[in-house]
Amino acid sequence: MKTVFILMDSLNRHYLNAYGPSWVKTPNIDRLAERGVVFDNHYSGSLPCMPARRDIMTGRLNFLESRWCPLQPYDEAYPHVLRTQSGTYSHMITDHYHYFEAPGFGYHTPFNTWEFMRGQEGDHWQPRVKDPETPVYRGKNRRQDWVNRSSMDLEKDEDYPTPQCFMRAIDFLQNNHDQDNWLLHLEVFDPHEPFVCPQKYRDLYNDTWSGPYHFDWPNYAPVDPEHEGPDAIDHIRKRYAGTLTMTDVWLGKFLDKMDELELWEDTTVILTTDHGHLLGEYGYWAKNYMFDYRKLAHIPLIAYRPGSPMNGKRVQALTTTIDMMPTVLELHGAVPSEHVQGKSLVHLLEKDENHHDAVLYGYFAKDINLTDGRYTYTRQPLRDSVAYHHTATPVISAKTPEQYENAEFGRFLPQTTMPVYRVPETSRRHHNAPDHHLLYDIEQDPEQWSAVRNDALEAEYASKLLQLLKQYQAPEWQYARMDYR
Repeated sequence: MKTVFILMDSLNRHYLNAYGPSWVKTPNIDRLAERGVVFDNHYSGSLPCMPARRDIMTGRLNFLESRWCPLQPYDEAYPHVLRTQSGTYSHMITDHYHYFEAPGFGYHTPFNTWEFMRGQEGDHWQPRVKDPETPVYRGKNRRQDWVNRSSMDLEKDEDYPTPQCFMRAIDFLQNNHDQDNWLLHLEVFDPHEPFVCPQKYRDLYNDTWSGPYHFDWPNYAPVDPEHEGPDAIDHIRKRYAGTLTMTDVWLGKFLDKMDELELWEDTTVILTTDHGHLLGEYGYWAKNYMFDYRKLAHIPLIAYRPGSPMNGKRVQALTTTIDMMPTVLELHGAVPSEHVQGKSLVHLLEKDENHHDAVLYGYFAKDINLTDGRYTYTRQPLRDSVAYHHTATPVISAKTPEQYENAEFGRFLPQTTMPVYRVPETSRRHHNAPDHHLLYDIEQDPEQWSAVRNDALEAEYASKLLQLLKQYQAPEWQYARMDYR
């Protein structure tokens, strides 16, 4: 078996034609969706970027016990399990620079080999002592980002890191198509912000922005109506669309190589993302600080498996990111350990049937969300309650020394006998959070505009969430901060 696992960062489900009519041009994602299986009820587990990747690689929910952190020495990452159990060769190609910086490093090391394309966002790539020239700017304005841009021909696709990833992936197929038992982990940063792409892609969307400032990377903050009116929101959405279309074009070149080499006969292809990204919806930019809307957590998943009777069809079963690791293992004849919390999706490539009754998603030390596909239930922590970050690899750059002065060291986690640091933090609620928990009927109100107030129903979902916390071996302090007494 050969497997290609494709991860695009911040790929908004509602921008894809595979999930409903969209004005965004993604013919190659559409092409894969027509060939494969489209999962309609796939959810993030841990958000944002590196917590989601730890979910994907280990099959366990990161956000219940840790914040953004390195791959831990006790983690059972799928490339390592594949190599040791089934002799599967794994290769990573990525431009996601968070893999190579504190506090999220180490996730590339279990792969047999890996390649890193440079220059995304604030990647510490090009050395420039002199400050770069920058335009009058609104939003995030990172010095290193402008240094990196100045080293690229911004009108040439091949100068962008995401196209470079696809070029290297095409080379990998060319060099290894006649071999068996390999996995290619192809992960691209786009369409993550900043939303930068050649003008030809922006022209596809008639972006006529002529505002008084350069704007391609909004702050992680509510939309400022005084300076970020409807024209600015429209501009950002079109820049996102252009960046997504560039990514799709290069996905198409990769799929063309799959066609040329007849790899569809013996190669599974999986395409998904880590989370969504708000582009002015609900009056917010970005992610992390606001209520965990479904637009952030309800994410795309498309999978093609040779000979699957579900190819060309849709799956309604409820699935989540921690299912990726056991799925990849089963495809290659490996078996997850008892510590893995996810479930393999391989049976859903044979028949659409029950998978999870409910799933959890959220951010470390913030609200905890549950969905069963009919309702979403958001339980808020007690204000100023304590949460504990667990890690065997403390990263001082991500924490203050004072926090580590209050850390404990011991055997706190059920999946390992290794002692770890337990670092206290203060819980937080989402922006403009009410005092009560939130229940939404997503069948009647998929956009989550109006919360349901029903004490009996809320009690039922509070009980469901409690049962899942126990099932997923949440640390004891989670029950206290979530007011389960």
